[in-house]
Amino acid sequence: MTLKKQSLLIAGGGSTFTPGIIMMLLENLDKFPIRQIKFFDNDEERQKEIADACEIILQERAPEITFLATTDPETAFTDVDFVMAHIRVGKYAMREQDEKIPLKYGVIGQETCGPGGISYGMRSIGGVLELIDYMELYSPDAWMLNYSNPAAIVAEATRKLRPTAKIINICDMPVGIEHRMSEILGLQSRKDMTVRYYGLNHFGWWTDIRDKDGNDLMPKIKEHVAEHGYVTPNELVGRPGEEIEPSWMHTYGKAKEVYPLDPKTLPNTYLKYYFFPQDEVALADPDHTRANEVMEHREKSVFSECNRIANIQTAEDAKLETDDHASYIVDLARAIAYNTKERMLLIVPNDGALSNFDPTAMVEIPCIVGSNGPEPLAQGEIPRFQKGLMEQQVAVEKLVVEAWAEGSYQKLWQALILSRTVPNARVAKQLLDDLIKANQGYWPELKDSVKVTVPMV
Repeated sequence: MTLKKQSLLIAGGGSTFTPGIIMMLLENLDKFPIRQIKFFDNDEERQKEIADACEIILQERAPEITFLATTDPETAFTDVDFVMAHIRVGKYAMREQDEKIPLKYGVIGQETCGPGGISYGMRSIGGVLELIDYMELYSPDAWMLNYSNPAAIVAEATRKLRPTAKIINICDMPVGIEHRMSEILGLQSRKDMTVRYYGLNHFGWWTDIRDKDGNDLMPKIKEHVAEHGYVTPNELVGRPGEEIEPSWMHTYGKAKEVYPLDPKTLPNTYLKYYFFPQDEVALADPDHTRANEVMEHREKSVFSECNRIANIQTAEDAKLETDDHASYIVDLARAIAYNTKERMLLIVPNDGALSNFDPTAMVEIPCIVGSNGPEPLAQGEIPRFQKGLMEQQVAVEKLVVEAWAEGSYQKLWQALILSRTVPNARVAKQLLDDLIKANQGYWPELKDSVKVTVPMV
């Protein structure tokens, strides 16, 4: 069967992750053929640096693909089958504020968790909704595959504010952990495993993992995680080529402290921010956070390499790396385009999949994906421990979206108070007031500001 060639728009064309996505798409043309790729970004200069290099890569490796980079919405969104969205409203400069402002108050600064994630979410909602509106105007039959962060808040916003939109919210963090699980097991690929999982984005648990013959793989993974977390066997012996950044090594190792909280399951690594926030604060440098590391290393290296390619007009020896985790998005697009019935973890309305949980909550669970989109798979009842944690976190996410839609200071303050990472209401208000100042021009105006004098303690 000849597969129909697809037209793709990458929204966030100026992202440092865009070249890796292009490389990954090129490696998968046999199973996901492409006739056209467009870039769209509201920062023309930044996008041009990435686009000039990507255009050369495409000319050399797949000249049959039409390429275009634009800042014009009509040009970008007309005649596309899929919008792959990974925008960062405020870029890394605002991520730096998201991370550093909470640390002033002894609260973890992280881009998707706690106050930093709430701040980022308040910026992201409007940007993602704008992309949906452009897509529905110019290519109403297209699907948006969104991996713009913070995925949990964005997913709730699209559910509530664009309920009929053809958008699927995804995250590759579980994919990355499953890749590590497959290494622990000595398997060739994470696709050799069939998993059961439930939770919220960056807030979930694996409950069952089996091989293709139905053999239970959980005991071996649990044994390893209890001792080493998700640090792989190769990393433990320090084999060349297996080096990872110290902050990520800490994250993968920290899973061994999260695991005993429910040893019947295996945890998502991001749970460390909610269960051990004081440890993360103690490790953080309030003057030099992860945003600084990314700007100093990834940003510089990707843009430097793109400019080098553009200057010499060839990508023969390009040092841009394929974004392996982004192959997940190809699997998703392929499932929709060709009705492959792929089984994938996606962020979808609960609607009874977790039988004792809020049906309107956006949960991350296995789904079967075909041309009609995702069909969630029932996971049954969830235990009281996880249910209580998830209900609190869902309340945070819903309050943030309501605060954005209503311009409500009160609800955003309540969201911060409910976050497990924030110690009390006083600190929540101090954080909120600082974040409002930092996000002027990005957040909607919050109309019902609470006129309360909060004593400093």
